[in-house]
Amino acid sequence: MRRYGKHTDEDDIRSRPNRRGNRPRTHIRPKHEDAAEGLVLTVDRGRLTCLVEDRTVLAMKARELGRKAAVVGDRVALVGDLSGAKDTLARIVRIEERTSVLRRTADDDDPYERVVVANADQLAIVTALADPEPRPRLIDRCLVAAFDGGLTPFLVLTKSDLAPPDQLLELYGDLDIPYVVTSREELENGDAADRVRAELDGKVTAFVGHSGVGKTTLVNALVPEERRRTTGHVNAVTGRGRHTTTSALALPLAGGRGWVVDTPGVRSFGLAHIDPSRVIHAFPDLEAGTEDCPRACSHDEPDCALDDWVAEGHADPARLYSLRRLLATRERTEGD
Repeated sequence: MRRYGKHTDEDDIRSRPNRRGNRPRTHIRPKHEDAAEGLVLTVDRGRLTCLVEDRTVLAMKARELGRKAAVVGDRVALVGDLSGAKDTLARIVRIEERTSVLRRTADDDDPYERVVVANADQLAIVTALADPEPRPRLIDRCLVAAFDGGLTPFLVLTKSDLAPPDQLLELYGDLDIPYVVTSREELENGDAADRVRAELDGKVTAFVGHSGVGKTTLVNALVPEERRRTTGHVNAVTGRGRHTTTSALALPLAGGRGWVVDTPGVRSFGLAHIDPSRVIHAFPDLEAGTEDCPRACSHDEPDCALDDWVAEGHADPARLYSLRRLLATRERTEGD
């Protein structure tokens, strides 16, 4: 039944009274042009600690951002109380465009994507040479995530006093990835921190690794004034460490010469979010050879043009092997 006639005007339209007496909702959002710039240092149960100029400010996400969440490393715009005083709370009203994103899923069947850190320049993949044993498949997965997200990877191999690094380094020699090898003694006397610090100068570096490899111990050595609790022991049965870093945390290097992002220890690194077609971008010396590939070529199939292109001498065959090994990583379980 029609409430109004065929020819209605504004006077015929009833408006529902606003019982609360407040302003009606609008889709027009404020621009917050006077908002202050900040850097997200850590996130804890919906509260974000941000660096605004030279002080830390506790903030929460504004409702107008909807489902968009800020993560460690995000550049954000804040309004409200920016004093950083106790019991004050600011609002994050804008998340700036990201230059890189490190993402993972719980496993390869999990559709829920987790952003680990934003705007990092490089990814330090920390693995022990023994106690616990190295897991090359997990390293491969971290490499794929780094290449896909726009981060430059490098390897940090710890506990070289327990096992030599040669065999593991041989696996990644064709990828031409920088690496640093450290021992427990070098971690204690500071020599390891000095060599790793040389790779961090002027960059934002996310550290990732499974529990018990000495990742947080290394971070503590790099940023001694920002000590984090270290892993107490490695389980003798599972060979895995006990989680002690429970949230990602950005820490400044001395002299403002870069940032270290310590992340929680991982036991899986799913790649459900990775589009295999993007992995080729990490191999610019091979990318030119894909022009004659069949449509939607995975670069790991019989008709791939890369085989003939490499055979003609345009690139090192070892590089094609490395590409295909990384592409196959998504199809394998991390324990293989």
